[in-house]
Formats: sequence, C-alpha cells, structure tokens
Amino acid sequence: MDPVIGLDIAKGESQVQAFLQRKKPYKKSFKFTHNLHGLHEFYRFYQDVEHVSGQAPVVIFESTGHYHEPVLQFLEEREITYYLINPVVSYEAKKTSLRKVKTDAIDAHHLCELYYKEDLEVFLKKTIQTMNLRNLTRQHQALTETYVQIKLQFQATLEQIFPEYQSVFSDLYANISLTTLLRYPTSYDVKNATQQELAAEMQQTGPKRSYAWFWHKARLLKDAAERNPFKRNIDQSHLVSLQMYVQMLFQYQEHLSKLKKEIDALAETFDEYLIIKSIPGIGRKIAATILSEMGDINQFQHPKKLVAYAGIDPSVHESGKFKATINRITKRGSSRLRQALFTAVQCGLTKNRNAKLKAFYDRKREEGKPHKTAVIACANKLLHWIHAMVKRNEAFVEQ
Repeated sequence: MDPVIGLDIAKGESQVQAFLQRKKPYKKSFKFTHNLHGLHEFYRFYQDVEHVSGQAPVVIFESTGHYHEPVLQFLEEREITYYLINPVVSYEAKKTSLRKVKTDAIDAHHLCELYYKEDLEVFLKKTIQTMNLRNLTRQHQALTETYVQIKLQFQATLEQIFPEYQSVFSDLYANISLTTLLRYPTSYDVKNATQQELAAEMQQTGPKRSYAWFWHKARLLKDAAERNPFKRNIDQSHLVSLQMYVQMLFQYQEHLSKLKKEIDALAETFDEYLIIKSIPGIGRKIAATILSEMGDINQFQHPKKLVAYAGIDPSVHESGKFKATINRITKRGSSRLRQALFTAVQCGLTKNRNAKLKAFYDRKREEGKPHKTAVIACANKLLHWIHAMVKRNEAFVEQ
C-alpha cells in the first residue's frame, strides 16, 4: 500500500481525506482545528491510517501563506513526511475533472489524487536562520511601502500649508527638515522668528555643520516664507494632519533603521550573502532579499530550476504546426525574488555599474529585443551567475 493524507488548509482549520492506495479512500472526510486538541485528533487518525495500511502515510497540503504553519510545525516535531504543494500546481490538477465542484472535502480528495499522479519532491523547509532573514526583509518591504504612502500624504498636506518649504532643504524628509517644520509649520511662524533664532534652532537639532550653513538655511527659510502663497488663514485641520504625519515619519524612519541593522547583522552570518553582494549593483538590502527568498541553493540542481522558481522562465505555447514566437514569462514563482532581481538589474545597468551585465543588455538590444525583454534576459542571466557563484563558493569576477 501507499497511504497518503490530504489536507485542505484554511484559516484555523483543515479538511482531512485519506487514501490507503490509489482510488481507495479511507473513511469519511472530516475537519480538525489548528489547536493542540485538534492537532492531536488528527494525529490519532494518522496513527489509525498507519495501523490499517501497515506503513506510515505521507501528508500533502498546499502552501497557504501562514495558515499552514501550525500543521507544518506539528508534522516536523513528529518527523512525519509531508509535501508542501504550490497552489498553482494543485489548481491545474483540479481542472482535470469534468464536473465543476468546489468544496473543502473535494479539494482534500484532489490533493490525494495529485500525490499519485505527480512525481513530487519532499519539501525542504528553510532553516530558522533563513526564515528569520526572510521575515525581516519582508517586514522591511511592507513598512517601506507604507512609509512611501505616508510621505505622499504628508507632501499633499504640506502643499496646502507651506509649499515653498520644499525648496529649503535638499532632503525634505531629513531629521533637521522635519524638526524645523514641526517647530515652524507655517510661513507666519517663520516670519515671526528672526534669522538668528532660526539658525540657532536648527543648529541644536541639525547635523554637525558650520554656523554659516545654518545661517544660509535660515535665510532660505525666510525667503520661502515671503514667497509662500498661504499666509495666516490656514485650516486648523491641516496643521493637525501635518504634525501627525511628521511624527509618523519619525517613527517609520526609526523602525526601518532598526530593521535594516537587524537584516545586515543576520545576513553577515551567511557565506552566500558576501558572494551575492560581490555582484556590482547588488547592495545589502537586495542581497539579503535574494538570499532569504532563494534559500538553500542545493535544492536547485540546475540554474533553470532556480529561474523557474523566480517565475522568469518563458512560457511555451505550441499546437500542431503553430509555435508561438512571443512568450511571456510564467510569473509562477516567488514575486519578491523576481522584484529583487529586476531591481538588481536596474541598479547594475545604471551608470554602467555592472559592465558585464551592461554588455549583455546591449547585445540583446542590438538583436532587436525591447527594453523589458532585455531586462528579463538580464535577470535570467543574473540568476545563472548567482547559482554558479554560490555553488562554487566564488565571488563575482569582472571580465
């Protein structure tokens, strides 16, 4: 016999269906909750299947974000063999049935059938160290996206109060800029202060610069107040919003800075990190993201498997004598890894930082490839380099 247990995992609960062998279901489907009581109930059923079949069953379920984590941890603690399936694979397998039925029990049933049809590989979970790095980089990305939205809202509010202020500091979101704006939010406040008071106030909170620099900034601030179209009649709601956004910007800057230090410290413990970072155009953040999303390089025997994992492999469409010449990438892999690779390519091409990659890009453009197609080809080439470098434990070498 070849027993298998399929789990259709949802938030807080899972649907169970067992097979003793192909086309031979065992008992009725049932549900268990993702708490200790429910997990032990499932384990008793697992032991029942093992007793009836005479061998330990394997467990198969889909990757569901974080919903499957309690089940996965429970299985690993008891050293139970399991297969973690990409939802795209299971979705395509379900379409083989003529009937269009969608229930949790049917989905668990399909997962068991998928086990017998496909040549699946046992899931290799990333190490705790890699998982921590992945969680940190993803958290940094999520906070960065929110931070960008707050910056846009802050700028929209500032344009309704003191639009000329943006011309005073080269970095509007620097500590000295936000602190000064918090103290002098309107042109009326700036006009009521002397240039000497403004310079002294900025010198207390600003970077280590000469007094002449702060005096110059105070002069620019006074000139901006004179040019500002909004005078005294400012809506109080705008001022409250501006103060709130400035405080939020300070908080997000602090959180992002702390996350960056944690990511750098953890990434330095990986040998692969220094190898990936040796590629021109790939900085600390991008290298840490690529490493955390890629995981152990040994799970990819060939670079094409790594390319497919990133979802930048071209799709193929052929039928009879027809063969498509324009094929889009599959986008079925890790979207975060794909995004990090495209960013790395753009950084490498900018200012010719990566001459080797730039030469490859130019060659593709000379062949008549559009810009986006050439960038995807560069990302593909970049992954081949990373795979070879990490496998051989060699840093990048410019030719």
